[in-house]
Amino acid sequence: MKIKDILTILNRIAPFELTEKWDNSGLQAGNPEAEVDKIIIGLDVTMGLLNEARERDAGLVLTHHPLMISPEKVFDFNQMPGSAIREAAIHNISIVSVHTNLDKAENGLNDYFATRIGVEIKQAFLPHDSLSGDLSSGLGIGRLGRLEKKIRFKTFAEETKDRLGLPNIRITGNPDNVVREIAVCTGSGGSLVRDFIGSGADVYVTGDVKYHEARQVEEASKNMIDVGHFGSEHMAVELLSNRLNHVFEKNGVDLEVIPFLKEKDPFTIV
Repeated sequence: MKIKDILTILNRIAPFELTEKWDNSGLQAGNPEAEVDKIIIGLDVTMGLLNEARERDAGLVLTHHPLMISPEKVFDFNQMPGSAIREAAIHNISIVSVHTNLDKAENGLNDYFATRIGVEIKQAFLPHDSLSGDLSSGLGIGRLGRLEKKIRFKTFAEETKDRLGLPNIRITGNPDNVVREIAVCTGSGGSLVRDFIGSGADVYVTGDVKYHEARQVEEASKNMIDVGHFGSEHMAVELLSNRLNHVFEKNGVDLEVIPFLKEKDPFTIV
C-alpha cells in the first residue's frame, strides 16, 4: 500500500481537519508514492524507533507525537530532528504523525483513555466546532463523563493508577471527597484547569500539571490526578495498532502493523 493511501485511512480514523493550528499532523518526512508492507507504531519519533524500523524493514514509522511542531531553519544531521530525517532518507522510511487530530477524534485517544479508567463518556470537554457547526458531535479536546457510581477520590485515584499500570501518580485534593463526574484530557492538560473548575466535574485527570495550576484546583476545593504525559498517551500505540489492523483485516489488506513496545517514560522517580 502506498503512503498516500495510508494517509487516507488515517484521515478516516482521525480527520486531519481536527488538527490544532499550532500542531503538525500528517506526513513529516518521506514519499507519499512509496509502497510499504510494514508499519511500525510508536509514541515519539526517536532514533530507537527508527533503528527498529530499519531492522524490521518497516517502510513507515507512525507516531502520535510529531517529529517537528515548530518550523526548523537548519537540519543538523547530528541531532534531532535532522538525525531522524537523515536516517529515514537513507533507508527509505517515511514518517507520519497523528497528534491533536487523534486526541480530538471520535473514538480517538481521549475516548480510549477515558474508557480505560472506567469513565462513561458523555461529551467532549471542549467541543470542536465541526464543519457542520454541530457541537454535540463528540469531537473536541478532552472528554467529560461519569463513573458507574460515587466513590472516594482516593479510591478512584488508586484504581486509575492500577488500570494504567503506572508506578506512581500525583493527586491534588481531599482523598476523602466523594466523586463521580470526571473530566479527562490526554497529554499536557494544565492549560484547561480553569475550564475544569468551571465545569460540573469533580475530578480532572490529565498530565504535565504545573504547581500553580494544582493550587488553583486545590483552592477551588476540587480534585485532580496527574498521570504524566507518557502515562496518558503511551496507549496511542495500542489504539492505532488496533484501528489499523481492523481496517486492513476488513478490507483484506496484507500489511503488517508492528507496535513499538520499548518506549519508556523519560522521567524516573528516585
